[in-house]
Amino acid sequence: MRKVSILIFILFASIFFYAAQASQRQPENNFDSQISANANAMMNQGRYTFRFDTFGDEAFWGGTLRLHEAIATVSPKQALAVGLKVDSGALPKEVIEALKRGQVNLNDPAVTAQLLQMNAVVGVKGFFSGNNLTSMGIQCAFCHSTVDDSFAAGIGKRLDGWANQDLNVGAIVALAPNLQPVADLLGTDVATVKKVLGSWGPGKFDAELFMDGKAFRPDGGSAATLIPPAFGLAGVNNHTWTGSWGSVTYWNAFVANLEMHGQGTFFDPRLDNKKRFPVAARAGFGHVRNNPDLITSKLPALQIYQLSIPAPKPPAGGFDASAAERGDEIFNNKAQCSTCHVEPLFTEPGWNLHTAADIGIDTFQADRAPDHRYRTTPLRGLWTHQKRGFYHDGRFRTLADVINHYDKHFNLGLTDQEKNDLVEYLKSL
Repeated sequence: MRKVSILIFILFASIFFYAAQASQRQPENNFDSQISANANAMMNQGRYTFRFDTFGDEAFWGGTLRLHEAIATVSPKQALAVGLKVDSGALPKEVIEALKRGQVNLNDPAVTAQLLQMNAVVGVKGFFSGNNLTSMGIQCAFCHSTVDDSFAAGIGKRLDGWANQDLNVGAIVALAPNLQPVADLLGTDVATVKKVLGSWGPGKFDAELFMDGKAFRPDGGSAATLIPPAFGLAGVNNHTWTGSWGSVTYWNAFVANLEMHGQGTFFDPRLDNKKRFPVAARAGFGHVRNNPDLITSKLPALQIYQLSIPAPKPPAGGFDASAAERGDEIFNNKAQCSTCHVEPLFTEPGWNLHTAADIGIDTFQADRAPDHRYRTTPLRGLWTHQKRGFYHDGRFRTLADVINHYDKHFNLGLTDQEKNDLVEYLKSL
Protein backbone atom coordinates (compact mmCIF):
# COMPACT_ATOMS: atom_id res chain seq x y z
CA MET A 1 0.00 0.00 0.00
CA ARG A 2 2.88 2.36 0.85
CA LYS A 3 4.53 1.64 -2.52
CA VAL A 4 1.29 2.46 -4.32
CA SER A 5 1.02 5.80 -2.48
CA ILE A 6 4.60 6.67 -3.41
CA LEU A 7 3.95 5.79 -7.06
CA ILE A 8 0.81 7.94 -7.10
CA PHE A 9 2.76 10.85 -5.57
CA ILE A 10 5.52 10.50 -8.18
CA LEU A 11 2.92 10.32 -10.96
CA PHE A 12 1.15 13.51 -9.87
CA ALA A 13 4.45 15.31 -9.28
CA SER A 14 5.57 14.39 -12.79
CA ILE A 15 2.30 15.56 -14.31
CA PHE A 16 2.55 18.88 -12.43
CA PHE A 17 6.19 19.35 -13.49
CA TYR A 18 5.59 18.71 -17.17
CA ALA A 19 2.43 20.82 -17.16
CA ALA A 20 4.38 23.70 -15.66
CA GLN A 21 7.14 23.26 -18.25
CA ALA A 22 4.58 23.18 -21.05
CA SER A 23 2.87 26.35 -19.79
CA GLN A 24 6.22 28.14 -19.77
CA ARG A 25 6.85 27.07 -23.35
CA GLN A 26 3.47 28.27 -24.57
CA PRO A 27 3.71 31.48 -26.59
CA GLU A 28 1.89 34.56 -25.37
CA ASN A 29 -1.59 34.87 -26.75
CA ASN A 30 -2.09 37.69 -29.18
CA PHE A 31 -3.56 40.19 -26.73
CA ASP A 32 -0.92 39.46 -24.09
CA SER A 33 1.76 40.27 -26.65
CA GLN A 34 -0.08 43.49 -27.50
CA ILE A 35 -0.05 44.45 -23.83
CA SER A 36 3.69 43.78 -23.54
CA ALA A 37 4.47 45.70 -26.72
CA ASN A 38 2.27 48.60 -25.63
CA ALA A 39 3.93 48.76 -22.20
CA ASN A 40 7.41 48.86 -23.74
CA ALA A 41 6.42 51.48 -26.31
CA MET A 42 4.76 53.71 -23.69
CA MET A 43 7.76 53.48 -21.39
CA ASN A 44 10.07 54.62 -24.16
CA GLN A 45 7.69 57.36 -25.32
CA GLY A 46 7.10 58.54 -21.76
CA ARG A 47 10.82 58.69 -20.98
CA TYR A 48 11.43 60.75 -24.09
CA THR A 49 8.56 63.11 -23.26
CA PHE A 50 9.73 63.53 -19.66
CA ARG A 51 13.30 64.29 -20.68
CA PHE A 52 13.05 66.12 -23.97
CA ASP A 53 9.57 67.41 -24.88
CA THR A 54 8.89 71.14 -24.49
CA PHE A 55 5.23 70.87 -25.54
CA GLY A 56 5.82 73.99 -27.62
CA ASP A 57 6.56 76.10 -24.53
CA GLU A 58 9.45 77.80 -26.34
CA ALA A 59 6.78 80.18 -27.68
CA PHE A 60 6.51 81.50 -24.10
CA TRP A 61 10.03 81.19 -22.65
CA GLY A 62 11.83 82.23 -25.81
CA GLY A 63 9.24 84.03 -27.89
CA THR A 64 7.48 86.01 -25.14
CA LEU A 65 9.90 86.32 -22.22
CA ARG A 66 13.01 86.15 -24.46
CA LEU A 67 14.79 84.19 -21.75
CA HIS A 68 17.19 82.71 -24.30
CA GLU A 69 18.78 86.15 -24.70
CA ALA A 70 19.82 86.03 -21.05
CA ILE A 71 20.87 82.37 -21.23
CA ALA A 72 23.19 83.24 -24.12
CA THR A 73 25.21 85.38 -21.69
CA VAL A 74 25.42 82.77 -18.93
CA SER A 75 28.57 80.68 -18.50
CA PRO A 76 28.45 77.00 -17.50
CA LYS A 77 29.84 77.97 -14.10
CA GLN A 78 26.98 80.44 -13.58
CA ALA A 79 24.44 77.92 -14.87
CA LEU A 80 25.66 75.30 -12.40
CA ALA A 81 25.51 77.90 -9.61
CA VAL A 82 21.75 78.36 -10.11
CA GLY A 83 21.19 74.61 -10.07
CA LEU A 84 21.12 73.67 -13.74
CA LYS A 85 22.56 70.20 -14.32
CA VAL A 86 24.61 68.66 -17.12
CA ASP A 87 23.94 65.12 -18.35
CA SER A 88 27.35 63.53 -18.79
CA GLY A 89 25.75 60.79 -20.89
CA ALA A 90 24.99 63.36 -23.60
CA LEU A 91 28.59 64.55 -23.84
CA PRO A 92 30.85 63.17 -26.59
CA LYS A 93 33.94 61.30 -25.42
CA GLU A 94 36.27 64.06 -26.60
CA VAL A 95 34.37 66.63 -24.50
CA ILE A 96 34.57 64.37 -21.43
CA GLU A 97 38.32 64.02 -21.92
CA ALA A 98 38.76 67.77 -22.42
CA LEU A 99 36.80 68.44 -19.21
CA LYS A 100 39.02 66.02 -17.33
CA ARG A 101 42.11 67.83 -18.60
CA GLY A 102 40.66 71.22 -17.66
CA GLN A 103 40.65 72.32 -21.29
CA VAL A 104 37.01 73.48 -21.32
CA ASN A 105 36.48 77.09 -20.27
CA LEU A 106 33.53 76.91 -17.89
CA ASN A 107 33.48 80.70 -17.70
CA ASP A 108 32.68 81.06 -21.41
CA PRO A 109 28.98 81.53 -22.35
CA ALA A 110 29.75 80.00 -25.75
CA VAL A 111 30.33 76.69 -23.96
CA THR A 112 26.79 76.91 -22.52
CA ALA A 113 25.46 77.21 -26.07
CA GLN A 114 27.50 74.16 -27.08
CA LEU A 115 26.07 72.16 -24.16
CA LEU A 116 22.57 73.14 -25.24
CA GLN A 117 23.32 72.03 -28.81
CA MET A 118 24.32 68.63 -27.40
CA ASN A 119 21.03 68.38 -25.43
CA ALA A 120 23.23 68.05 -22.34
CA VAL A 121 21.56 70.65 -20.08
CA VAL A 122 18.95 68.71 -18.11
CA GLY A 123 15.44 70.03 -18.70
CA VAL A 124 16.40 72.85 -21.09
CA LYS A 125 16.24 72.79 -24.88
CA GLY A 126 17.92 75.40 -27.05
CA PHE A 127 16.77 76.29 -30.55
CA PHE A 128 19.48 77.42 -32.93
CA SER A 129 20.03 79.06 -36.28
CA GLY A 130 23.53 77.94 -37.04
CA ASN A 131 25.38 78.60 -33.80
CA ASN A 132 23.04 81.39 -32.71
CA LEU A 133 20.62 80.61 -29.90
CA THR A 134 17.23 81.84 -31.16
CA SER A 135 14.85 80.45 -28.54
CA MET A 136 14.58 78.03 -25.64
CA GLY A 137 12.06 75.82 -23.87
CA ILE A 138 11.88 73.73 -20.73
CA GLN A 139 10.96 70.11 -20.10
CA CYS A 140 9.54 68.07 -17.20
CA ALA A 141 13.10 67.17 -16.25
CA PHE A 142 13.86 70.83 -15.56
CA CYS A 143 12.44 70.53 -12.03
CA HIS A 144 12.00 66.77 -11.62
CA SER A 145 15.42 65.40 -12.54
CA THR A 146 18.92 65.89 -11.27
CA VAL A 147 22.26 64.12 -11.80
CA ASP A 148 24.39 61.89 -9.61
CA ASP A 149 27.45 64.22 -9.64
CA SER A 150 29.53 61.23 -10.77
CA PHE A 151 31.71 63.42 -13.02
CA ALA A 152 31.74 66.64 -11.00
CA ALA A 153 29.33 68.74 -8.94
CA GLY A 154 26.27 69.26 -11.14
CA ILE A 155 27.60 66.98 -13.90
CA GLY A 156 26.73 63.30 -14.04
CA LYS A 157 24.18 60.68 -15.00
CA ARG A 158 20.49 61.58 -15.00
CA LEU A 159 18.31 60.77 -12.00
CA ASP A 160 14.78 61.08 -13.31
CA GLY A 161 12.07 61.76 -10.76
CA TRP A 162 14.42 63.30 -8.20
CA ALA A 163 13.52 66.86 -7.28
CA ASN A 164 16.28 69.27 -8.27
CA GLN A 165 16.96 70.72 -4.84
CA ASP A 166 19.57 73.13 -6.20
CA LEU A 167 17.46 74.63 -8.97
CA ASN A 168 16.77 78.32 -8.40
CA VAL A 169 13.79 78.71 -10.73
CA GLY A 170 13.08 82.24 -9.54
CA ALA A 171 16.63 83.48 -10.19
CA ILE A 172 16.61 81.92 -13.68
CA VAL A 173 13.22 83.36 -14.70
CA ALA A 174 14.18 86.77 -13.28
CA LEU A 175 16.90 86.99 -15.95
CA ALA A 176 14.28 87.21 -18.72
CA PRO A 177 14.43 90.55 -20.59
CA ASN A 178 10.63 90.76 -20.86
CA LEU A 179 8.76 90.01 -17.64
CA GLN A 180 5.95 92.43 -18.46
CA PRO A 181 3.57 89.62 -19.58
CA VAL A 182 4.01 87.95 -16.18
CA ALA A 183 3.37 91.26 -14.42
CA ASP A 184 0.25 91.79 -16.55
CA LEU A 185 -1.04 88.32 -15.73
CA LEU A 186 -0.58 88.91 -12.00
CA GLY A 187 -1.89 92.47 -12.15
CA THR A 188 1.29 94.03 -10.79
CA ASP A 189 4.56 95.55 -12.00
CA VAL A 190 7.87 94.02 -13.09
CA ALA A 191 9.70 95.15 -9.95
CA THR A 192 7.22 93.21 -7.81
CA VAL A 193 7.53 90.16 -10.05
CA LYS A 194 11.31 90.20 -9.56
CA LYS A 195 10.87 90.57 -5.81
CA VAL A 196 8.61 87.51 -5.76
CA LEU A 197 10.94 85.45 -7.92
CA GLY A 198 13.85 86.42 -5.70
CA SER A 199 12.01 85.17 -2.62
CA TRP A 200 11.82 81.54 -3.76
CA GLY A 201 15.41 80.35 -3.44
CA PRO A 202 16.90 76.98 -4.45
CA GLY A 203 14.63 73.96 -4.76
CA LYS A 204 11.38 75.93 -4.56
CA PHE A 205 8.61 76.91 -6.95
CA ASP A 206 5.13 78.39 -6.50
CA ALA A 207 2.75 76.45 -8.75
CA GLU A 208 -0.30 78.24 -7.34
CA LEU A 209 0.94 81.78 -7.95
CA PHE A 210 -0.68 81.90 -11.40
CA MET A 211 -3.90 80.63 -9.82
CA ASP A 212 -4.45 82.86 -6.78
CA GLY A 213 -1.70 85.51 -6.99
CA LYS A 214 -0.66 84.91 -3.37
CA ALA A 215 3.08 85.41 -3.44
CA PHE A 216 3.69 85.57 0.32
CA ARG A 217 2.35 83.88 3.42
CA PRO A 218 0.64 85.92 6.15
CA ASP A 219 3.90 85.87 8.13
CA GLY A 220 5.72 87.50 5.19
CA GLY A 221 7.56 84.37 4.09
CA SER A 222 7.56 83.15 0.50
CA ALA A 223 4.52 81.17 -0.61
CA ALA A 224 6.71 78.90 -2.76
CA THR A 225 6.88 75.22 -1.88
CA LEU A 226 9.61 72.64 -2.29
CA ILE A 227 9.72 70.99 -5.71
CA PRO A 228 8.19 67.55 -5.03
CA PRO A 229 9.85 64.34 -6.16
CA ALA A 230 8.21 62.49 -9.05
CA PHE A 231 9.33 59.02 -7.96
CA GLY A 232 7.55 56.34 -5.95
CA LEU A 233 4.07 57.49 -6.98
CA ALA A 234 2.61 54.18 -8.19
CA GLY A 235 -0.50 53.48 -6.13
CA VAL A 236 -0.43 56.96 -4.60
CA ASN A 237 -3.45 59.25 -4.94
CA ASN A 238 -2.78 62.96 -5.52
CA HIS A 239 0.50 64.07 -7.00
CA THR A 240 1.73 66.91 -4.84
CA TRP A 241 1.71 68.45 -1.37
CA THR A 242 -1.85 69.73 -1.25
CA GLY A 243 -4.78 67.54 -2.09
CA SER A 244 -7.53 67.32 -4.61
CA TRP A 245 -5.76 69.04 -7.47
CA GLY A 246 -5.61 65.59 -9.02
CA SER A 247 -3.65 62.48 -9.87
CA VAL A 248 -0.31 62.19 -11.66
CA THR A 249 -1.83 62.66 -15.10
CA TYR A 250 -3.94 65.64 -13.96
CA TRP A 251 -0.86 67.36 -12.58
CA ASN A 252 1.10 66.62 -15.75
CA ALA A 253 -1.62 68.34 -17.79
CA PHE A 254 -1.84 71.19 -15.27
CA VAL A 255 1.91 71.83 -15.29
CA ALA A 256 2.45 71.34 -19.03
CA ASN A 257 -0.30 73.84 -19.87
CA LEU A 258 -0.33 76.35 -17.01
CA GLU A 259 3.21 76.30 -15.56
CA MET A 260 5.44 75.32 -18.46
CA HIS A 261 3.10 77.28 -20.75
CA GLY A 262 2.99 74.57 -23.39
CA GLN A 263 0.38 74.40 -26.11
CA GLY A 264 -2.34 71.91 -25.25
CA THR A 265 -5.82 71.43 -23.82
CA PHE A 266 -6.74 71.73 -20.17
CA PHE A 267 -10.11 71.69 -18.42
CA ASP A 268 -10.83 72.43 -14.76
CA PRO A 269 -13.89 74.62 -14.10
CA ARG A 270 -12.86 74.95 -10.45
CA LEU A 271 -10.42 77.58 -11.68
CA ASP A 272 -13.39 79.75 -12.72
CA ASN A 273 -13.88 80.64 -9.05
CA LYS A 274 -12.92 84.35 -9.06
CA LYS A 275 -12.75 84.56 -5.29
CA ARG A 276 -10.41 81.62 -4.78
CA PHE A 277 -8.45 81.71 -8.05
CA PRO A 278 -8.67 85.28 -9.35
CA VAL A 279 -5.62 85.09 -11.64
CA ALA A 280 -6.65 81.79 -13.21
CA ALA A 281 -10.27 82.88 -13.60
CA ARG A 282 -9.26 86.12 -15.31
CA ALA A 283 -6.89 84.29 -17.67
CA GLY A 284 -9.33 81.47 -18.46
CA PHE A 285 -6.93 78.81 -17.24
CA GLY A 286 -9.76 76.37 -16.59
CA HIS A 287 -10.61 76.26 -20.28
CA VAL A 288 -7.41 76.06 -22.33
CA ARG A 289 -7.48 74.96 -25.96
CA ASN A 290 -4.68 75.14 -28.52
CA ASN A 291 -4.61 73.99 -32.10
CA PRO A 292 -2.43 72.09 -32.61
CA ASP A 293 -2.54 70.40 -29.21
CA LEU A 294 1.05 69.40 -28.41
CA ILE A 295 0.36 67.95 -24.96
CA THR A 296 -2.72 65.73 -24.65
CA SER A 297 -1.55 62.83 -26.82
CA LYS A 298 1.61 62.53 -24.72
CA LEU A 299 -0.06 62.33 -21.31
CA PRO A 300 -0.73 58.54 -21.26
CA ALA A 301 2.87 57.51 -21.92
CA LEU A 302 4.20 60.22 -19.62
CA GLN A 303 2.03 58.87 -16.81
CA ILE A 304 3.22 55.30 -17.38
CA TYR A 305 6.84 56.37 -17.25
CA GLN A 306 6.42 58.46 -14.12
CA LEU A 307 4.55 55.73 -12.29
CA SER A 308 7.40 53.36 -13.17
CA ILE A 309 10.07 55.48 -11.49
CA PRO A 310 10.85 53.77 -8.16
CA ALA A 311 11.80 55.61 -5.03
CA PRO A 312 15.60 55.37 -4.70
CA LYS A 313 17.02 53.12 -2.02
CA PRO A 314 19.27 54.73 0.59
CA PRO A 315 23.02 54.43 0.04
CA ALA A 316 25.11 51.90 1.91
CA GLY A 317 25.82 53.18 5.39
CA GLY A 318 23.07 55.76 5.12
CA PHE A 319 21.35 54.58 8.28
CA ASP A 320 21.88 52.47 11.40
CA ALA A 321 20.28 49.11 10.54
CA SER A 322 19.81 47.98 14.16
CA ALA A 323 18.20 51.25 15.15
CA ALA A 324 16.03 51.18 12.01
CA GLU A 325 14.73 47.73 12.96
CA ARG A 326 13.68 49.05 16.34
CA GLY A 327 12.25 52.14 14.67
CA ASP A 328 10.05 49.96 12.45
CA GLU A 329 8.33 48.63 15.55
CA ILE A 330 7.86 52.14 16.94
CA PHE A 331 6.54 53.39 13.58
CA ASN A 332 3.80 50.76 13.55
CA ASN A 333 2.87 50.94 17.21
CA LYS A 334 3.71 53.63 19.77
CA ALA A 335 4.31 56.45 17.29
CA GLN A 336 1.12 55.57 15.34
CA CYS A 337 2.76 56.64 12.05
CA SER A 338 1.28 53.71 10.12
CA THR A 339 -2.23 54.96 10.88
CA CYS A 340 -1.80 57.27 7.89
CA HIS A 341 1.46 56.10 6.30
CA VAL A 342 0.20 52.62 5.44
CA GLU A 343 2.90 50.19 4.30
CA PRO A 344 4.04 49.53 1.62
CA LEU A 345 2.64 52.72 0.02
CA PHE A 346 3.43 54.77 3.12
CA THR A 347 0.35 56.88 2.44
CA GLU A 348 -3.33 55.99 2.71
CA PRO A 349 -4.70 53.78 -0.05
CA GLY A 350 -7.55 55.92 -1.37
CA TRP A 351 -8.33 59.47 -0.27
CA ASN A 352 -5.04 60.39 1.40
CA LEU A 353 -5.91 63.88 2.62
CA HIS A 354 -6.00 65.66 5.99
CA THR A 355 -6.93 69.05 7.34
CA ALA A 356 -4.27 71.31 8.77
CA ALA A 357 -5.73 70.70 12.24
CA ASP A 358 -5.20 66.95 11.79
CA ILE A 359 -1.45 67.43 11.42
CA GLY A 360 -1.03 70.47 13.64
CA ILE A 361 0.08 73.15 11.20
CA ASP A 362 -1.30 76.32 9.60
CA THR A 363 -3.87 76.23 6.80
CA PHE A 364 -2.21 78.61 4.32
CA GLN A 365 -0.99 76.18 1.67
CA ALA A 366 -3.96 73.84 2.08
CA ASP A 367 -6.33 76.76 1.56
CA ARG A 368 -4.77 77.38 -1.85
CA ALA A 369 -5.91 73.91 -2.99
CA PRO A 370 -9.49 73.03 -4.02
CA ASP A 371 -10.42 71.13 -0.85
CA HIS A 372 -8.31 72.89 1.83
CA ARG A 373 -6.36 69.74 2.72
CA TYR A 374 -2.82 68.39 2.78
CA ARG A 375 -1.78 65.09 1.20
CA THR A 376 -0.21 62.34 3.28
CA THR A 377 3.21 62.30 1.67
CA PRO A 378 4.55 58.85 0.74
CA LEU A 379 7.75 58.21 2.66
CA ARG A 380 9.90 56.06 0.39
CA GLY A 381 13.00 57.93 -0.69
CA LEU A 382 12.59 60.31 2.24
CA TRP A 383 16.36 60.29 2.74
CA THR A 384 16.75 62.31 -0.49
CA HIS A 385 14.88 65.23 1.12
CA GLN A 386 17.38 65.82 3.90
CA LYS A 387 19.21 68.56 2.04
CA ARG A 388 16.22 70.90 1.83
CA GLY A 389 14.05 70.02 4.81
CA PHE A 390 10.64 68.44 5.22
CA TYR A 391 6.98 69.25 4.71
CA HIS A 392 5.75 71.20 1.72
CA ASP A 393 7.78 74.31 2.54
CA GLY A 394 10.78 72.78 4.29
CA ARG A 395 9.69 74.18 7.66
CA PHE A 396 11.20 71.22 9.51
CA ARG A 397 14.93 71.14 8.84
CA THR A 398 15.49 67.57 10.08
CA LEU A 399 13.55 64.34 10.54
CA ALA A 400 14.05 64.78 14.27
CA ASP A 401 12.17 68.08 14.01
CA VAL A 402 9.27 66.30 12.27
CA ILE A 403 9.13 63.62 14.94
CA ASN A 404 9.27 66.15 17.75
CA HIS A 405 6.36 67.99 16.15
CA TYR A 406 4.18 64.88 16.00
CA ASP A 407 5.28 63.74 19.46
CA LYS A 408 3.98 67.01 20.85
CA HIS A 409 0.88 67.25 18.63
CA PHE A 410 -0.33 63.72 19.40
CA ASN A 411 1.06 63.46 22.95
CA LEU A 412 2.95 60.30 22.03
CA GLY A 413 5.43 60.38 24.90
CA LEU A 414 8.36 59.12 22.82
CA THR A 415 11.72 58.79 24.54
CA ASP A 416 14.89 60.24 23.01
CA GLN A 417 16.02 56.72 22.09
CA GLU A 418 12.71 55.95 20.40
CA LYS A 419 12.89 59.19 18.44
CA ASN A 420 16.41 58.37 17.28
CA ASP A 421 15.37 54.86 16.22
CA LEU A 422 12.41 56.27 14.35
CA VAL A 423 14.69 58.69 12.48
CA GLU A 424 16.92 55.79 11.39
CA TYR A 425 13.90 53.82 10.19
CA LEU A 426 12.64 56.75 8.11
CA LYS A 427 16.10 57.12 6.59
CA SER A 428 16.00 53.44 5.62
CA LEU A 429 12.84 53.70 3.50
